[in-house]
Parts: sequence; structure tokens; C-alpha cells
Amino acid sequence: MLAYRELDDVLGLTDPAGSVLSEYRRGKNTRHLPIGLFRQSVFGRLAGYEDVNDADRLAHDPAMRAVVDRGGLDRRAASTSQMGRFETAWLTGDANLAALTDPSGAWIDRVHACKPQTAIVPGMDSSVSETHGAQEGTACNGHFACMCYHPLFVFNRVGDLEQCALRSGNVHSADSWRDVLEPVVGRYRHGMKRRCFRGDAAFANPEIYEFLEAEAYKYTIRLPTNAVLQERIGWLLKRPVGRPPHEVRRNYAGFRYPAGSWTKPRRVVAKVEWHPGELYPRIGFIVTNMTRPAERVVMFYNHRGTASRGSRQERRHLDPAVLPPLCCQRRAAATAARWPTVSPTSCAPRRCPRR
Repeated sequence: MLAYRELDDVLGLTDPAGSVLSEYRRGKNTRHLPIGLFRQSVFGRLAGYEDVNDADRLAHDPAMRAVVDRGGLDRRAASTSQMGRFETAWLTGDANLAALTDPSGAWIDRVHACKPQTAIVPGMDSSVSETHGAQEGTACNGHFACMCYHPLFVFNRVGDLEQCALRSGNVHSADSWRDVLEPVVGRYRHGMKRRCFRGDAAFANPEIYEFLEAEAYKYTIRLPTNAVLQERIGWLLKRPVGRPPHEVRRNYAGFRYPAGSWTKPRRVVAKVEWHPGELYPRIGFIVTNMTRPAERVVMFYNHRGTASRGSRQERRHLDPAVLPPLCCQRRAAATAARWPTVSPTSCAPRRCPRR
């Protein structure tokens, strides 16, 4: 934690974050500054404590006291009750909830100021945070088969959280996508030469295509399969003649596709995989405005899987600070992230592995 705090001091991360939080305490006998409580909450999660139940013990820990306040080594940090009031009564105010969505982008900008970047590749994805009891906004999600929240995240290509939104558990994966994506796009509108976007089939929405095209973004977004798309690549779906090989056979195709809900035809890239021991091929489609060959478009999209794994690794540190501990999305999302997973005979949604 001391090394994290040294990095915090160099980049100036928590100081601006603490300044945007609104003070709610009205008494004159406050013992802890807002920035100290904020640091204790963040660094406690980085140390592996998912909640504030251990705050009484950590309040006496020399490392935690040094992290919270360099000049306060003679004083203990906040207790469990103080941290509970901070996180459940203070941070949940409307002003502070809105303020907490901005520091992650500001932190990334500070890192980019030290190490300039020329490309930005945001990826949008939803997650699941299981809930227990009658929590406000909780709802049953049939895909994840649990009572949960359904938050939305935007991560960059190295796994840093750009923006997020906490949503009710029964909303669609792409619900409120503009509120989350537009601030990220606005921050990089004039600072990046190369701008791309990756998303899964939940974000196959004409409004998202038009938004990204207007912002001069290259995008690769997976398309749900249908009979019309499969008909366009019918020659690739015929079983190869001869003895089945012992390795995976991959074929690619690209064509213009005028969907009824689109205002213009767009390029669609298809990938067909024949796996040993499987009777039917695995099929996947991607809508894109990239001009590179079909195989390279698929390769670029497949990096979303790598970024998603990095993002999920990052969420192990980020989620407990913003959301309750995650239950089932890691393995379920890892299964869903494999592309392609659709065969002509199997289009049923997967259930949560924990269920």
C-alpha cells in the first residue's frame, strides 16, 4: 500500500477526487477529512478487503495510517462505523454519486500526460453484481439467473476503467449506452489520431453505428446471427469433403449487408470454424466500417477477448469499491466472450455456471 501511495503522490490521483466530494457532516467534532476517508476506502480495496468490516483493526495499522494521512501517524484511521456512514450515507448522495463517475477518466488523463498515447480503443461491456435482500434497484436478470444490478462499463485497451454506470438488474445490456460512452468520446475527440471501438452483440444497434461514424471511429461490433446472414455465406457452411482434419479450419468472408433497420448498407465480416469432432461449424458475424481484410478485422475484434480478460482482472480491484462483490459473472462472461459460439443448431442463451 505504501508503494501505491507513492504512485498516488507522483500522479496526484486522490487529491482531486477528494475535492469533488460534497461534505455532508454538519458537526464541529469531525476527526477525519473527506480525502482521508476516501483514501481509506480505496486503498483498503487495493489491499484485498472487500468491505469495511475490518476497519477497526486496520485503523491501528501503521501502513493504513500512513496511507490515509502522512502527518497523522500518531492518530488512528477511521473505524468500521465511521467508514460505514461514509460509504452508505455520504457517497450515496446524488451529488457524490455523479462526482464518482468522473475521477477515473481524470486519473487516466494524468497517466497519459506522463506517457502520451496516440490511439484509443474503448470497449463497452455490461457486468452483473449479485444482490441479496430488498436492495434499491435490484431485479431478477434471466440471463444471469439471479437478483442483481446490471452495471455498464467502458474500458480502454489496457484495462483501465474509463466510465461506468450502475443500473437496475432488469435493463438491457445497451441501456443508457450514450450516457456512458459519450463522455469518453468527448475526452479523446481532439487528442487521439487513431480511434476505434469494440463491442459484443448486445451493442449491435444502428444508433451506436451512426454515433461512432459521426465521431470518426472505426468499430467492430458482433452481430447476432440470422438466416439471412447465413444464406450470404452458404458456400462456407457446406461440410468439407474428405476425412475430417485434426486441426481447426477457419474461413473468412466479407460482404455488404443492408439490414432493414439501417439507413445504409454496412460491411459485415463472417468467420466460420470447423472443429474436430463437431458436426456443425461455429459461425460469427461482425459489422464494421474498417477496410482491412476480413481476417485482420476478426483479429482486431478478438483482441476484445484479451482486453476483457484484462478488464475483468482489473474489476477484481475496482468493483468492490463501487459495487458489491461479484458472484457469477467472471466465469459466465469468460464463456460468453469466446467468439464465435453460435452454431446453426444452438442459439439458446447460456445459464450462469454457478447455477
